[in-house]
Amino acid sequence: MQKSQRKAEDRVKKQIQAQRKQRQTRIWVWSTVVAFVALIVLVVVFKPEAKPASFEYEKLPTLGQSNAPVKIVEFGDYKCITCKMFSQEIEPQLQKDFIDTGKASLSFMNFMIIAPDSYTAALAGQAVFHQSNEEYWKFYDAVYKNQGDEGVPWATSDYFVKLAKDLGLKLDYDKLKQDIDNETYKDEVNAQDKLARNKLKLGGTPSIFINGKKLTDNQALQYANLKKEIEKALEENKG
Repeated sequence: MQKSQRKAEDRVKKQIQAQRKQRQTRIWVWSTVVAFVALIVLVVVFKPEAKPASFEYEKLPTLGQSNAPVKIVEFGDYKCITCKMFSQEIEPQLQKDFIDTGKASLSFMNFMIIAPDSYTAALAGQAVFHQSNEEYWKFYDAVYKNQGDEGVPWATSDYFVKLAKDLGLKLDYDKLKQDIDNETYKDEVNAQDKLARNKLKLGGTPSIFINGKKLTDNQALQYANLKKEIEKALEENKG
């Protein structure tokens, strides 16, 4: 009888010990979860803001005044259909509301992601810019207005020289042809692409920056939202 009683007591003790161990395990698990969540919250709350990107605006095709308080940079590809939308629908509104009024400037940088002949187009753009910043923006508008299918290799030196002639741009056409064919500005084009691809880790074109801050597509590609971001930057500049 005593032996049976001892066995029963042992079972009770083991059950108590097992229950105690389970409680301790649950406490440990929940403590770990709470600590992990708290750590994530701290990381999110106290995460330092990324430093604004730095650009050499004076070396870029720029529309507007060099001392404009808001500096917008577009990373684009002349074969990109969304870039065409930006140039044809958003840029004219930017110019009317902010660029012509001296509040903002727009600069262009090359990010070649669509096709092999995006490189030729970038070389052409740089070649035009180095002859005339003013004529460059006429060229910029015309390239996008007459943009061909992104799957067709239409971006050739002959195409761009003819386009410039048809527009009556004030350029040396022979030099333009030579600069494209000889890849005169390949170092500039490749440096811009490398900055976009490797340092800034951009995912597509157009990518828009305001005073070095990268905008989301939602902020950049809907004019009402872009206008708000520019106005916000103007307010910050006053402070």
